[in-house]
Amino acid sequence: MARVIRTVLVVAAAFALIAPAAADDYPTRPVRIIVPFEPGGINDVAARVIATHLSERLGKQFIAEYKSGAGGMVGTEYATHQPADGYTIAVVSVANAVHPAMYKLTYDLHKAFDPVAMLISSPNTLAVNPGVPAKNLQEFIALAKAHPGDIQYASGGVGGALHLGMELFKLVAHVDLVHIPFRGAGPAAIDVVAGNTKAVTASTSTISPHVHNGKLRGLAVSSSQRLPAEPDVPTFIEAGLPEYVAGNWIGFVVPAGTPRPIVEKLHDAIVKIQDMPEVQKQMEARGATVEKMGIEEFGTFIDSEVAKWSRVVREAKIKAE
Repeated sequence: MARVIRTVLVVAAAFALIAPAAADDYPTRPVRIIVPFEPGGINDVAARVIATHLSERLGKQFIAEYKSGAGGMVGTEYATHQPADGYTIAVVSVANAVHPAMYKLTYDLHKAFDPVAMLISSPNTLAVNPGVPAKNLQEFIALAKAHPGDIQYASGGVGGALHLGMELFKLVAHVDLVHIPFRGAGPAAIDVVAGNTKAVTASTSTISPHVHNGKLRGLAVSSSQRLPAEPDVPTFIEAGLPEYVAGNWIGFVVPAGTPRPIVEKLHDAIVKIQDMPEVQKQMEARGATVEKMGIEEFGTFIDSEVAKWSRVVREAKIKAE
């Protein structure tokens, strides 16, 4: 028995020595960043900006690899099957927090991944067609209450984060609006510009151009402070609806079991990148804000987002199509 114990202790000590050494050398080859959406969106932009600077800081290429499909589920599931060695990073967002309540997944987000870092938050803007007789959020809520079931809103598709964001608005504002789904936030916003549907909630980067040219009226933005991209649009807090907290967020996770020293090395490098003024400006130009969290804090945040959107799906009785 004593010999067995000594052997176990020797092996444990060996692993304790190997892990820091592995982190010191990491990375020794290119690292893949799995982006579960098509190129060009905010998920892709955030991933590529951080990847560029990680490549410079850590001495090996960090390469975006696109695995799109099923609202981000294809790429996320793919990442769950990759080795937990630090050479696969997955992009996660609010879409991943919505999926468990909407679909039967082959993976458990909490068990399949270890958190690395929050990257950015990208708030939603609630906007209406200028023909809607509501100049601010409270007037829009009053109008909706006066005409329950008459006002149609557009979204990027059933079960998407933007759909659920508007359903959350309905719950906290106690209004009845009719959902009209489209294939993406861009087409949804265009339909509201045309006046066919009357309201839309979408990312600031999608809405801002239409607000700036007067084709949409911004009512409120779901950030804690007004955004440089939309200085004249009040926050939901300012507009009298502090209960509404929604919007996209983007972060990095790795397959569960990735050595902690590697996770910490990645996290520390990302935090330094987030402090760079040029990175902050790049994100602000897309209507996003750099958002820093500790490793455990980010994990807790993801769990809270899953719980929040599960409640919205349940209370709004939303079914996947």
